[in-house]
Amino acid sequence: MADNLNKKIKLLEAEIRELRKENLKLKQSSTVPDSKPKVSAPENFKPVFEQAESIVGEYFKNLKFSPSEGTIEINDQRYVLVRASALSYEFLNSFVQLYSNRGEDEAIGIAKNILFDLAHLIGMEDAKNFHKKMKLKDPISKLSAGPVHFAYSGWAFVDILPESKPSPDENYFLKYNHPFSFEADSWIRAGKKSKTSVCIMNSGYSSGWCQESFGVPLTAVEISCRAKGDKHCTFIMAPPHKIDEYLKKAKREKKSDAISIPAFLERKNIEEKLKSSLNEKEFLIKEIHHRVKNNLQIVSSLLNLQAEKINDSEAKEKYTESIGRIKSMAIIHELLYRSKNLSQINIKEYLQELVSFIASTYRVNKDIKVNLKVLVSEPFIEIDKAIPCGIIINELLSNSFKHAFKNTTKGRVDILFATRKNAKTHYLLKVSDNGSGIKGKINLKNPSTLGLQLITALTEQLDGKLRTEVKSGTAFTFEF
Repeated sequence: MADNLNKKIKLLEAEIRELRKENLKLKQSSTVPDSKPKVSAPENFKPVFEQAESIVGEYFKNLKFSPSEGTIEINDQRYVLVRASALSYEFLNSFVQLYSNRGEDEAIGIAKNILFDLAHLIGMEDAKNFHKKMKLKDPISKLSAGPVHFAYSGWAFVDILPESKPSPDENYFLKYNHPFSFEADSWIRAGKKSKTSVCIMNSGYSSGWCQESFGVPLTAVEISCRAKGDKHCTFIMAPPHKIDEYLKKAKREKKSDAISIPAFLERKNIEEKLKSSLNEKEFLIKEIHHRVKNNLQIVSSLLNLQAEKINDSEAKEKYTESIGRIKSMAIIHELLYRSKNLSQINIKEYLQELVSFIASTYRVNKDIKVNLKVLVSEPFIEIDKAIPCGIIINELLSNSFKHAFKNTTKGRVDILFATRKNAKTHYLLKVSDNGSGIKGKINLKNPSTLGLQLITALTEQLDGKLRTEVKSGTAFTFEF
């Protein structure tokens, strides 16, 4: 009997130990009972906030931790825990390092914009979900749930100051302290002091919740911060267009401190303004290209009219050459006007149009075939390379039409434009014909004609190399 009794006692003691362990786990994984107020509000608002504490407290009672599933649930809503410092001191510090080339002020400004936008959206969505879940209807009850929810979720305790006048219109005004702001606390725990206010997410979340509650655009500005050494983390919340007015009246601990006013989705608005400005500039640049093309065509037409009155064939030829050079540039501007890219043009499209124009100008009563090949890895080329190439092709192709086939009615001109792999020079341009060939040696160092002078000058401009070959016709090869 005694042995059985001892065994039962030992089993009971073992069960007690297990129950104690389970009880300890439950205590560690649940909220600590806290009967203190979760928000401090002026007397006229106290009844509403007391009711809010009851509603929100009921909501947070249903807390479930399930590490094996990686879940934390409150009232059937899944939550996540994030270290406070990772969203404040460490986050801002990381941005200073990431954007070191832009300077500390700009880096922190970028980081604060991101944090504000994120928190404002979270505040709006949390409010929307909570209002629906707890069936809250009027703006004040919707607002009152916010600071209590704020306290339960670990953001901060909210102390609403007596001068506050929340209303569902442009006169909305709220002034409040966050005595235990997680953002300021992260700086204090790290033993660091900030030059500026750091409670950005507190500003964003609270303004997002209140905006959703009252249906008016709101922003919040921290006018003093414990992370700077101020006594309080104090905020003013109002519609964005009226916040400046309240800031001027606000009593601040250090009047010299600069205050930045966060604007929800400010970066998006800036991007839209930049895009609009860029579109306007692109339109103006296209218009300039269009007008340059028109002016070049006017010059070309005037030269044509003048050439018609000239009887001297040599002088007339010079006019025709000049018209060709002008036209090669006009084609560039026309293509740029039609293009989406204002710094590059489609090289194949350009050369096809240029060659077609030159051929129609010079190929009179002769069967001269022009074979153009464009073999490029990238279809677009910079303007400062395309224009010299166009003028070079104009000079050589027109020269072939005029001189290479004087004693025949048939001929062929080959033009190759290609990109080169594994070579010092990136582009290859070759213009060759099967005509009679240039008589005598071609002196590129001291060219005798204007055409050759242009070609050598443009080759230098491209920082390229030029080779010539006279064999069953003439070939000019450019590498640049």
